[in-house]
Amino acid sequence: MTHVRSRPISEFMTEAPQSIGQEQTIASAEQLMRQLDVRHLPVLHGGRLVGILSQRDVQLIHTLKDADPARVLVEEAMSQAPYRVAPTEPLGRVASEMATNKYGAALVMDGSRLVGVFTTVDALKILAEELSDA
Repeated sequence: MTHVRSRPISEFMTEAPQSIGQEQTIASAEQLMRQLDVRHLPVLHGGRLVGILSQRDVQLIHTLKDADPARVLVEEAMSQAPYRVAPTEPLGRVASEMATNKYGAALVMDGSRLVGVFTTVDALKILAEELSDA
């Protein structure tokens, strides 16, 4: 696994991930997540990354007494400071940071442009592959 840890995150990320606008509703985000079978959506405003919405954020809205997912906006539930990395960042460093801080996803940014997403599920796939080769 040593050789894998130094390879760039761009080799393992999901390229051109689906995103959602901050002005969309939680209900529409939830529908998109189900349709794409994903647990994280980068949130954009005017083409610029402004946050990330997780499945946990969506579930939290459902637990709030007076919150209607059809009326609550993504910007009200998203995390505004997502973990961002460059495409050249080594996998080992990204995985370590995600584990230490309990991040569910890393957004891969080329400058100000979102180019990919790397999630804990992606990390587990790499681990499973490496362990099966052992």
